[in-house]
Amino acid sequence: MNIIPKPTNTKKSAGDFIINEKTFLVVDSKNFRLFEIAKYFKEYIKAPTGFELNVVDKNGYRNESYVELNIDENNVSLGSEGYLFSVTAKVINITAFAPAGIFYGIQTLLQLLPVQIFSNKVRSDITWSLQCVEIKDVPKYSWRGMHLDVCRHFYSKNFIKRYIDLLAMHKMNVFHWHLTEDQGWRIEIKKYPKLTEVGAWRVDRSGITWNERSTQQSGEVAGYGGYYTQKDVKDIIDYAAERYVTVIPEIELPGHALAALAAYPEYSCTGGPFHVATGGYWPITDVYCPGNENTFSFLEDILTEVMNLFPGKYIHIGGDEVHKSNWEKCPKCQKRMVAEGLNGEKELQSYFIKRIEKFILAKGKKLIGWDEILEGGLAPEATVMSWRGIQGGVEAAKQKHDVIMTPTDHCYFDYYQGHLIEEPEAFSESYLPIEKVYDFDPTPTELSKEESKHILGGQGNVWTEYMPTSEQVEYMSLPRMSALAEAVWSSNDERNFSEFRKRMETHCLRLDEMNINYRKLDK
Repeated sequence: MNIIPKPTNTKKSAGDFIINEKTFLVVDSKNFRLFEIAKYFKEYIKAPTGFELNVVDKNGYRNESYVELNIDENNVSLGSEGYLFSVTAKVINITAFAPAGIFYGIQTLLQLLPVQIFSNKVRSDITWSLQCVEIKDVPKYSWRGMHLDVCRHFYSKNFIKRYIDLLAMHKMNVFHWHLTEDQGWRIEIKKYPKLTEVGAWRVDRSGITWNERSTQQSGEVAGYGGYYTQKDVKDIIDYAAERYVTVIPEIELPGHALAALAAYPEYSCTGGPFHVATGGYWPITDVYCPGNENTFSFLEDILTEVMNLFPGKYIHIGGDEVHKSNWEKCPKCQKRMVAEGLNGEKELQSYFIKRIEKFILAKGKKLIGWDEILEGGLAPEATVMSWRGIQGGVEAAKQKHDVIMTPTDHCYFDYYQGHLIEEPEAFSESYLPIEKVYDFDPTPTELSKEESKHILGGQGNVWTEYMPTSEQVEYMSLPRMSALAEAVWSSNDERNFSEFRKRMETHCLRLDEMNINYRKLDK
């Protein structure tokens, strides 16, 4: 059973089920979500099999070979994402408490079929059989995420969908979309068109290593970049929703804002002028000015458009790596600190985040920030994404705040996967092999049982300074994504790297069929 992530319980038995052109898909036609999942499966297998399967109502006609999808609202133990999967020689039955579980059962069904099911070409030489089996499968964590930075380098809408397909294949349910940065603003905001007219474009320094790129010079034309229209964004959100993936947008503040300030310098402390960064930019000194009341109006307008686009309950606001030197020199910031009784610039950052959170909460959403938002005092209902190790997450959980664990040493997929001389250029000299990703446990041992309830799960982060192409994103993401998917789905008792690696050999054949540019497994 070469299923990734590994199911909770599996019991094989003799015999096989064979899918052919006469196989029916049986659903309750009154349940729109089930009907859509059946259509998804039908379309997925149409290309490799050439079959046009019939979807029929559960009360209608069926022959002796069918796949049945059932919602059982009494089976609460499965939770919102668990499923039961049964295969006999004549019937495949997938039962779940909620539609997401049915969708994950379909992913298991696909992985039990020959690997050619992931091809986009008809394979008439294949018998589409799978072994008879009983499976019960429930995820360990509710947050099973992958991040993608589209600002350091820009990727097409079609690639974003391909990336979401990879998440869905691995039963991951969150796509964290990093949309704004010093090197590019990637989302259309109708009230502020210069964010994309100016902020989405930089002078092209391709071919020069990231941290050695010179800044834009007088007379140079910014020609590298791109952005997603609001129509693009809606299309991607709908595509993800059909695959039970929630899209979480990240709009960086108060730092990592140079692209926005290049378009609207009046919201900085100095007034500019600024250019979109061409490459590495450190320290991050040009940040939004919290002493300027108009800064908050500007950001609230942006966040309003973003929140109206994204139906998920979370908005990520960044909050990391804010160099506060300009705040120290800014009369408006110093006046704000006196007026609000703030003790230092760290508390000014906390004031900034808390004020933004109050606005987000009023719109019915929740704020996520990187662990720097702990500095100066945590916003009342904020969720912390812990990246500088696990201690920020531990501190937040002890304060009864929800936490997503994404520490650099297990979850940063911009790190090298092998020996530096054998790999394409990556971040620093940091090393993260697949074995270490697989060993990731999001719940720190120092937390009590009650505190551990605040650990929502884990996430892999793909920062793209050294990934100019989508092929390079695939290479850096996989197979580490597969290892992480199992770390956040399967129980620790079920995990064994040697056994996982054997299953990965088959999984790599699936990736081959999908033409994914993954890194080959070490021999």
